[in-house]
Amino acid sequence: MANRPMTAEELLKHPEYDHTIWDLKPSQEGKAPVANGRGGPFNIAYEVHGHGNIHIVFIMGLGGMKYAWQRHTKDFAHIQADTYSVLTMDNRGIGESDKPFFRYTTSDMARDVVEVMDHVGWTGKRECHVAGVSMGGMIAQEVGFLENLYSRANLFIPKAIDVQIDNVKKNLFTEEWLNAPDTLEHVVKPFPTNGDRFAANELWKRTHPEYFGKSGFFLQAAAAWLHYKSPQDLAKMAETIGKKRIMVVHGTKDRMVTFPHGVVLWRGLEKGEGRTGKENWLGIEEEKDIWEEGEIEKHFIKGQGHVLPFEMREEFGKWLEALFKRGEELNKTEGIQR
Repeated sequence: MANRPMTAEELLKHPEYDHTIWDLKPSQEGKAPVANGRGGPFNIAYEVHGHGNIHIVFIMGLGGMKYAWQRHTKDFAHIQADTYSVLTMDNRGIGESDKPFFRYTTSDMARDVVEVMDHVGWTGKRECHVAGVSMGGMIAQEVGFLENLYSRANLFIPKAIDVQIDNVKKNLFTEEWLNAPDTLEHVVKPFPTNGDRFAANELWKRTHPEYFGKSGFFLQAAAAWLHYKSPQDLAKMAETIGKKRIMVVHGTKDRMVTFPHGVVLWRGLEKGEGRTGKENWLGIEEEKDIWEEGEIEKHFIKGQGHVLPFEMREEFGKWLEALFKRGEELNKTEGIQR
């Protein structure tokens, strides 16, 4: 009985429900006009946190809003505000951003990101470290063709509200994490489990149709579904950006963007190779090169699911920090000064 998930009715009554979105004060916020000549203009809502010289752009995945990065926004741009600045935004179709009704593509959404970066003045060469999760990782790949990509990690789902949320949880997270006690920072009291806290966040989002509507969600889903990069595309990206500036993160038990996709992504970046014909659930983890080191940093985590940045907050933050520092050192050796 202790592990029974809380129902929507119970979540609404929990004293922490109104505090699941943290009150992290941005140093700058607003709406940037984008897509002039690309179906726009329309507005993308954004926030900048911190005031450090190392600039991080976090791109959220399908149906996710900018606050979903709050763990890492806090860790980098509030706890280390003198070192880092973080830019987060609501992608087109979600949150406080406009929700134009026409076909979305990950390449156009990447152009939105770059235009928001221009809007806040982050225009220097090799100035920004870009990290995306799920569809945000697909957008980050496209940013790599437009500007510069430094990091790639790895969402999806729409029954009664409790059934909807339960399906989402099981697709995104491991059972172990969902059933573990909620140890995240709290204002009043923690939820019984991590799964209950996530459900509260999801319930809040789904009861605010002005932020989370069906049309925007499905337009984003179509963009993610149609995203494709050939081995030649990925090899070119790795050459242009530099392999030492790229990181691939994937869990072997990811149910949304399955593990073979992460393997194919890494092989394309590292070797310019495509599918081998062996990409299946029965044996891919045993293929020789999966656990080999290469120039592209990778973290393939056995037993992990889709939203690894939530489940492995501390470890993921350390991987990012090391990647950012390596990028800054490479900038110095290449004579790029800010």
